[in-house]
Amino acid sequence: MAQYSTENIRNIALLGHVGCGKTTLLEALLVKSGEIPSAGSVEKGATLSDFDPQEKELGHSLYTSVCSLDYDAAHINFIDTPGYPDFLGRTLSILPAVDSAALVINAQAGVEMVTERLMAAVKKRELCRMIIVNKIDMNDIDFAQLMESICEAFGPECLPINLPAESGHGVVDCYFAPDESRATDFSSVEKAHSALVDQVVEVDEKLMEVYLEQGQELNPEQLHDPFEQALREGHLIPVCFVSAQTGAGVEELLKVISHLMPTPLEGNPPQFLKGEGAEAKKVAVEPDPGKHAIAHVFKVAVDPYVGKLGVFRIHQGRISPNSQMYVGDARKPFKVAHLLKLQGKKTRETAYGVPGDICAVAKVDDIEFDSVLHDSTDEEQYHLKSIDFPPPICGIAIEPVRRGDEQKLSDALQKVCAEDPSLKLEHRASLNETVMYGVSDLHLRVVLQRMKQQFNVEVVTHPPSIAYKETISKPAEGHFRHKKQTGGAGQFGEVYLRVEPLERGKGFEFENKVVGGSIPSQYIPGVEKGVRQVLESGAIAGFPLQDLRVTVYDGKHHSVDSKEIAFVTAGKKAFLDAVTKAQPVVLEPMVRLSVTAPAASVGDITGDISGSRGMVTGSNALSRNRAAVSALIPLAELDNYQSKLKSMTGGEGAYTLEFSHYDYAPPKLQHELMDRYKQKQSGG
Repeated sequence: MAQYSTENIRNIALLGHVGCGKTTLLEALLVKSGEIPSAGSVEKGATLSDFDPQEKELGHSLYTSVCSLDYDAAHINFIDTPGYPDFLGRTLSILPAVDSAALVINAQAGVEMVTERLMAAVKKRELCRMIIVNKIDMNDIDFAQLMESICEAFGPECLPINLPAESGHGVVDCYFAPDESRATDFSSVEKAHSALVDQVVEVDEKLMEVYLEQGQELNPEQLHDPFEQALREGHLIPVCFVSAQTGAGVEELLKVISHLMPTPLEGNPPQFLKGEGAEAKKVAVEPDPGKHAIAHVFKVAVDPYVGKLGVFRIHQGRISPNSQMYVGDARKPFKVAHLLKLQGKKTRETAYGVPGDICAVAKVDDIEFDSVLHDSTDEEQYHLKSIDFPPPICGIAIEPVRRGDEQKLSDALQKVCAEDPSLKLEHRASLNETVMYGVSDLHLRVVLQRMKQQFNVEVVTHPPSIAYKETISKPAEGHFRHKKQTGGAGQFGEVYLRVEPLERGKGFEFENKVVGGSIPSQYIPGVEKGVRQVLESGAIAGFPLQDLRVTVYDGKHHSVDSKEIAFVTAGKKAFLDAVTKAQPVVLEPMVRLSVTAPAASVGDITGDISGSRGMVTGSNALSRNRAAVSALIPLAELDNYQSKLKSMTGGEGAYTLEFSHYDYAPPKLQHELMDRYKQKQSGG
């Protein structure tokens, strides 16, 4: 593969609902470009991007993977992504690495739930967008209705850049060299071409004047710059029709990507910040090879044989083997021993990486997901604007099958969490259990299977638990005096504090309003440490506390016996005292449930939702006699929902979950959780 420069690069994310054919489409593109001799089959587990044993077994993508090809002087990096809603976090994690998002739609199924969520996410990140309608060769497709539903879901800026023909066995170009004599399966070449040009010239007044007032025909070269501008501004979303299975439209799609989708010099760059919190300021990071090197790690893969692999996009400067790079704020650099390009599972060494390119390094333990790599200490506080990942709301308690494997289990858990930003580990000291939280039951099952296959760790699990939280309902005050005499130097610390509830989702605030030195400033961190211990372990049911403010306003100290440990204990006990007076309650996660099913099953589905403390928020008819139902429902009511839905729909239903908010759990459930916690604490 020849070396290339930034203006030749295209970075494209392939996104879409499970089963829309992203992986098969990528195989077809690789074959058409000459990158591979023949297309591998998803069913046979022989594709370039789905190389993990779990993916081969399931027949669907579970992890993101990078493949690249060269076509018409363009070097195109594709990132294939999972379509399961359970692995949405893995899909979202790669968005900072690309300039364009290609939303793949199954022509038979139409616009599906995950596709809508992904379109909203890429729009929020201001990526250039295109839509690829796949499987156009399937029977009984109403293309006009399909195009209408796409525009209804994503806006009138969705315009076909080519049209299906010959009952989906071919496509007709409507942009580069439109042939108005060709018959199409819907609309017409003339109409599609005019709509595209009209939309593009709207962003360029001078060109619009040439086009409208002088009646001059515009060629693709004249339209190129305003076309890019329309993409950047979200004023145009081109729609391409294709059949990955038959190859119809594949070459035309490659031409659209290589000639019209933006290079790293043309796209909307991701926002880099310097500093943390409210102090963070925007900084300019430019695709200039002559400046300091800056790269962002968007994927970490841990292999028991290769070790940790950090995959990154270069946003500024050049990186080559032997480069000295820093990870985040670390002051000790690492040496790039081998700079790698990825082709699915395969790696090859490359001489250097330019701005916009996607590369990888292996065996650098300090690299983590979202790390910023740089070659100068000037950029040590740089980071990207954070991604809104689906919160991990489904948990499972884990312990090793064999005694003595605790460290082995801990290492494996750290590795799988390093790979997946939607996983969270929590050690409940009060219950002596480790809980892993994920987006769904399927998410957790896939992770546990990976731990067994890749890291040879077998575990015993307890049924999935819900990520309940605790909070308070009213303001209250707490006090505790810690006094301990052991013969030598004693311990003394006294703390007065107040607690007050915050709005839902505000988290935790700690304020120091001590005046007159009643608690010396060096002991205030000890008080906060004690408070945070209760925040993590819970006060009434063993779940983390949130949405409250703690204000320390008075106390006492002893010139000899006071030390930090005394104020940790006093802060902890004073906080517990205040919480018990502040009407503590348990909160449960509420989720947005979206179900698609045969229209005849809607009554059963809505009845089940209403009987499970849920509220139906909408329903609408879909094509092929199907319907979509949306609802707000407690996550605790969805245990084994897959089996229930299968029974109600004869196996024809599908659903997705999305976290909404936390709300008060019913009194009966609160008492059950509190009683269970008391029993565990007392050893019952």
